[in-house]
Amino acid sequence: MSLRELQERLLAWASDEARKPLLLEARREHFARHGEPHEDDKSFEPRMNGLVDHFLYDFHPGGGTETVLDLFIREGGDALTTDERATFRDLGRGLHGLFEVRRIRPGEVRLRDVFTGHDHDVIERRAKVGLEKGDLFEARLLPYQGRLYFSGAFLYHPRAVRKPILAEVKRLRKQAGKGGKPDVPAFLGRLSRMAFKLERYRNVKVESIYDFSAPDPAPSPRPPAG
Repeated sequence: MSLRELQERLLAWASDEARKPLLLEARREHFARHGEPHEDDKSFEPRMNGLVDHFLYDFHPGGGTETVLDLFIREGGDALTTDERATFRDLGRGLHGLFEVRRIRPGEVRLRDVFTGHDHDVIERRAKVGLEKGDLFEARLLPYQGRLYFSGAFLYHPRAVRKPILAEVKRLRKQAGKGGKPDVPAFLGRLSRMAFKLERYRNVKVESIYDFSAPDPAPSPRPPAG
């Protein structure tokens, strides 16, 4: 079973009518932090892919310890072979973060997680137009058969603000202290909202939008379930 087939099987189970309330809750949670896209937004498709990733791999229904992927493995387990169960568990060990391009080779990209400093070689058979060493982008890396692959969710940030972004990462790491962990999801959400503002307000200077000296406005409160 290919990685795409695995994801399609998981999503088909997760998007069943019985689990629609979970998807709606995950949608509210994700868009409150990252911003809600509209169909005419240039980044609409990758942002919707980001919602799917969040729903499957990060969202914890009811505030519990299990993700939707965990529920699928447990509740749909009778239909899974031992190998399939192990492969799906691997998907749950994916990496979601902010990455810097370190090297580009045919069919492979080396990325550095800017918060951990770890390098990862990612299979990418499709040429990423305009991608260059030093570029920063949010992505999710999915393990499959011992290699890492990109999910369909990407969010690029302008080269013009690479230095202030990395400076803010350094500040957050220092603030967390030795052995501490910065709130990476919150930072990714802030960057996402900045990217949205840049996309929608083209007359505003990019440096004014990616201004980390300004207070980070709290994400919109999540609407009540209903």
